[in-house]
Amino acid sequence: MSFELKSPENERAAIQVPKEISNLTKPFNGTLCSQDGDEYDVKNNIIDILGGQPDFSSLASYTNHWKLTATIYEEIWRKRSLSLLTGEDFPIEKEHELLIEWTEPKENGLYLDLGCSTALYGRALKAAQSKADIVGLDFSMQMLEEARLKAEADETNLFFVRADGKEMPFFSKTFDGIVMGGTLNELTEELKVLYEARRVLKEDGVLFMMHLIKADAWYGRLLQESMGIGGIKFWTKDESNKLFKQAGFKVDEQITRGIVCFTRLKAS
Repeated sequence: MSFELKSPENERAAIQVPKEISNLTKPFNGTLCSQDGDEYDVKNNIIDILGGQPDFSSLASYTNHWKLTATIYEEIWRKRSLSLLTGEDFPIEKEHELLIEWTEPKENGLYLDLGCSTALYGRALKAAQSKADIVGLDFSMQMLEEARLKAEADETNLFFVRADGKEMPFFSKTFDGIVMGGTLNELTEELKVLYEARRVLKEDGVLFMMHLIKADAWYGRLLQESMGIGGIKFWTKDESNKLFKQAGFKVDEQITRGIVCFTRLKAS
């Protein structure tokens, strides 16, 4: 199905996104226009709402705009990270099983992979429910370009939007579900992003979250404090849950393994 974006220039103006943009076997280039006439570039199926280069608020956000980071992120780090961080055998397939179980993607549903990086979660949702539509959103064009390559290689049709999670170009109550894997720790204004996630999520929708919490051991805390210099944040599980509650969510399910926390959130 096609869907609508909300114009950044006029929150009442819609931008119609044709279904063809999600067909990654056919490059789509051009512009999309809102009802008010403001235009946004589409390059190789990626809709660029931001335009230009964003301000880099931290070292972590800056490195996400490196092509090298985007290229090695999934294979070198992401597929192995949970086994390292949990201290147990935790393959990516196990993470995907929990993602699908808790998100329950449905036929004709619309889902958002928020801070998608290489769209690892988005591709998994589409593989589990081929008749759902998935939107991958990130502010890094390099990550989105890599996500597009991987989705095309997997023969997975996805929508890709370059935008800021603090001001998402979606109307309220757009999505049946939102997934976010590891992004929370890298955000500079995490509460704003969570507020936006609550706004664009349907009342009966689900937010699936994977993020890292503060380590118990002193040496782990020391390492995490050093990572804070680069803009990576950590909270305890209780601190995280207070943050979710403040943004209008309630914890429906939660599992922690080492410093890895999986949470299913619903509207409170």
